[in-house]
Amino acid sequence: MHLATLRKMALSAQQIPRWLNSIKLSSFMTALQLRKGFQRPGKALLCGIFAHPRVSSEDCFLQWGFRTYRTSSTWNSSQSTNSSRREINCAQSTLLPSVNELPQKTQKMPGLDPELSLEGLDDVPPLSPLQPISDEEAVQIIAGPPLPPSSVTLRDYVDHSETLRKLVLLGVDLSKIEKHPDAANLLLRLDFEKDIKQMLLFLKDLGIEDTQLGPFLTKNYAIFSEDLENLKTRVAYLQSKNFSKADIAQMVRNAPFLLSFSVERLDNRLGFFQKELELSVKKTRDLVIRLPRLLTGSLEPVKENLKVFQLELGFQQNEIQHMITKIPKMLTANKRKLTETFDYVHNVMLVPHHLMVRFPQVFNTRLFKVKERHLFLAYLGRAQYDPTKPNYISLDKLVSVPDGIFCEGMAKASVQDFEKFLKTL
Repeated sequence: MHLATLRKMALSAQQIPRWLNSIKLSSFMTALQLRKGFQRPGKALLCGIFAHPRVSSEDCFLQWGFRTYRTSSTWNSSQSTNSSRREINCAQSTLLPSVNELPQKTQKMPGLDPELSLEGLDDVPPLSPLQPISDEEAVQIIAGPPLPPSSVTLRDYVDHSETLRKLVLLGVDLSKIEKHPDAANLLLRLDFEKDIKQMLLFLKDLGIEDTQLGPFLTKNYAIFSEDLENLKTRVAYLQSKNFSKADIAQMVRNAPFLLSFSVERLDNRLGFFQKELELSVKKTRDLVIRLPRLLTGSLEPVKENLKVFQLELGFQQNEIQHMITKIPKMLTANKRKLTETFDYVHNVMLVPHHLMVRFPQVFNTRLFKVKERHLFLAYLGRAQYDPTKPNYISLDKLVSVPDGIFCEGMAKASVQDFEKFLKTL
């Protein structure tokens, strides 16, 4: 008898999973159809989660829509028979009606039953975030990494921000932007579709190539805080001053902050250079096209250099005008570099003012290069910069050609001889 009981218990244990799977679906349908009639006070029915009421029998544990069976190794055959009878009687009095007892429509699948409307599902209250879940359900939850509350690098936010990810794909260097906390906070608040996309289309229409967007935005990330209509107004102003679309694109690429300045600021700058340098409208336009940061940078270095050229170096107004139209960088060059270059070229190389005006590139060349080549020519006896005399050495070629051409065409020596000479300095 003992062995027969154990076999029956094993068979029951194998069948339990099948019973549960077959009953779960019907219990869900039953609960939805009869929820209003069987809902007990204080026990709200949650979608997919059912209350577990206890019954009086110690051997019977009932759930809404399905039942489980307890077995014990100490049961005998008579106890098993009696328990089964009590279980059947208990189930008949306590369980919800079976699927067979319900109307035919309740036996159909929810997705296939036209009579089961979504209104009934709407009545079911949503799952509460405080509703307990099983361990199996808990391990299936996949949570993304938490957003860092604060960080010193934008790299920690890239995985959480679509805007940052797309800016990186455009070539924006976030490592440079994150050095400015205000700029980093600005980018984190922006929505790519709403705040950035239209700005990118505007820049591309202006003439900024795809490969140039990254470097441009890395320098002028603040353009995202500008009103798009204001930017269009500034472009229209430049076009009214006869700047072509290609000119404007070149200026914006070389001076990314150009469009961040108001029309009044741009107009005042153009007027300043035209008046101070006594330039024509066309020459003024050509000047700022070649060096557009004249419109965006400080005017103090410009004013200081104009005084240096005239008062310290002794150039006339027309000479200054000629030099800066050929080499606009002279207006923003370092004052010390200008004076040291002039002193060496004029007092050591004995080059007069008018030759420097004719070849102002010498002021845009590193002084040590000028010294090395002049000393080598002097060593060979060929340092002759007067165009009226034989073996004339052009000041422009002296500072602009590569070493090979300088040695062979001007010094009449080999590059190896030049290198050996430099080691003696």
